[in-house]
Amino acid sequence: MLIQENVSLKPYNTFGVDVDARYFSTTSSQEDLLQVLKWANETQQKILLLNGGSNMLLVNDWDGLALKIDLKGIEIVSSTEEHVIVSVQSSEDWHGFVTWCLANDFGGIENLSLIPGKAGTAPIQNIGAYGVEIKDVLTQLTAIEMATGKKRIFTNADCQFGYRDSVFKNQLKNQYLIAEVHFRLTKKKHVLHLDYGAIRNQLAENNIENPTIQDVSQAIITIRQSKLPDPSKIGNSGSFFKNPVISALEFDALKIQFPDISGHAVDDNYKVAAGWFIEQAGWKGKRIGDAGVHEKQALVLVNYGQATGREIYDLSQAILDDVWAKFGIQLEREVNIIGSLD
Repeated sequence: MLIQENVSLKPYNTFGVDVDARYFSTTSSQEDLLQVLKWANETQQKILLLNGGSNMLLVNDWDGLALKIDLKGIEIVSSTEEHVIVSVQSSEDWHGFVTWCLANDFGGIENLSLIPGKAGTAPIQNIGAYGVEIKDVLTQLTAIEMATGKKRIFTNADCQFGYRDSVFKNQLKNQYLIAEVHFRLTKKKHVLHLDYGAIRNQLAENNIENPTIQDVSQAIITIRQSKLPDPSKIGNSGSFFKNPVISALEFDALKIQFPDISGHAVDDNYKVAAGWFIEQAGWKGKRIGDAGVHEKQALVLVNYGQATGREIYDLSQAILDDVWAKFGIQLEREVNIIGSLD
């Protein structure tokens, strides 16, 4: 167990925000992880978990322990003629895991290609894209309670999944570390989800009439790369805002006022594009210092180099206030804000 002091967290968050942690440690085994958690609890350190660092905005220095998780491994747990249960450790790159599944012709997560982050943080956010969410394929996960070091199995139902939501963002926030996740994937008779976004158009452009799961993945990669910035080249955390879900009554009223607004029916409500509101409000491509809104995707806030976490946060708040004033729509941040705003 190695505990370092006064370590910059710039390399460990995809926004590239330069803040320091009072203490820092990396763990590559569950045994080492339990030792570090024991030390943190005995010394009463608050703990910041770092995995991919792709869904957080650090607004100031961390006065506690920043714990970098490095648990790796993928294995087949069980298999039938039509399905397979695959186990993936927390720190496996999410897109790397998707690629591994595609190489083995396991279907179910191809629509989640090229989403940044790690496998262990995917359930916290219930990541989703192009009509598919983690909750559709997750069977269970193993989590470690940080206060005690005890392991607990969570079923799909235990996770209380919602739109970009789970129990780990609510009642159990900051209480558990997800160590391992199990997914149930198809081995044949793959069910393709092609009706969301521009998937069919991209497949047609690729001259593909009978797509495989690999074709769907490649189409989605092409679409995402055309409009989303690479975090390794420009600091960002993917979609910064959730797409709001509004009532059918609200949607009909907005449709009268703004005929080009689009929405997807969700039960008795409508999910509408947050990016559309941000763009209509004039924020797309706007830059304040080194904090800005991406020029191709209004959902994405970026760090052009030296922006502080607080500057990015203040930009997001200005967008929230402006969209509310102009459309009466209350947007919500998808990214976790880490630190004090006082």
